[in-house]
Amino acid sequence: MEKIVQWVRDFFDANGRDCYAVVGISGGKDSAVTAALCARALGSGRVFGVLMPRGEQRDIAVARELVEYLSIKHCVINIHDSNDALFRSIQEGGLTINNQAAINTPARIRMTTLYAVAAIVGGLVANTCNLSEDWVGYSTKFGDSAGDFSPLSRLTVTEVKALGRQLGLPEKFIDKIPEDGLSGMTDEEKLGFSYAVLDRYIREGVCEDSAIKEKIDRLHQSNLHKLNPMPCFVS
Repeated sequence: MEKIVQWVRDFFDANGRDCYAVVGISGGKDSAVTAALCARALGSGRVFGVLMPRGEQRDIAVARELVEYLSIKHCVINIHDSNDALFRSIQEGGLTINNQAAINTPARIRMTTLYAVAAIVGGLVANTCNLSEDWVGYSTKFGDSAGDFSPLSRLTVTEVKALGRQLGLPEKFIDKIPEDGLSGMTDEEKLGFSYAVLDRYIREGVCEDSAIKEKIDRLHQSNLHKLNPMPCFVS
């Protein structure tokens, strides 16, 4: 834990000695651990949480409890109107909103919101992704996969939870079942396998179910464009 804490301190010493760490607070484990980690590294007074429901968010109470528990400054910005206004403009332009746009656009609006807040308060935006979800592409390009610094992106879900416990977070912030808030399904139900299985395959190369192994490999390969630098022409 102390290595990651020091890494965050070193990053801010080099890139924003007096800046806030701006963290999007979803109520899930990744944002909870990221916010707690930044509070440990910088002090709670230099962490700014942003809650971004889209209309009514049934689990927003967990996000509110987290910012209160960590004693960090925060604001609530509802993205419902911004999202709907963009969709109306797109439809007025003669296009139809499909499922991919409906799922990914709110995540990109949230990231735009985080950067707007960071510009206002003087901050650097935390990326809250973890290795397990990134490995199979369970993130939105230029949405939750963006940010200025990324303390958890080389840690599996299992390791993120362990870090949360080392930081002293209550279990309700660590073991909350993740879901996308759109489909009514948990993340693991959508993926078709558990994070425990995925994490073991990532760290040990072991997956006893050949069909799941094939699916993980396929998802990883097809989503490498989210992890690799943008291809560019070199003259």
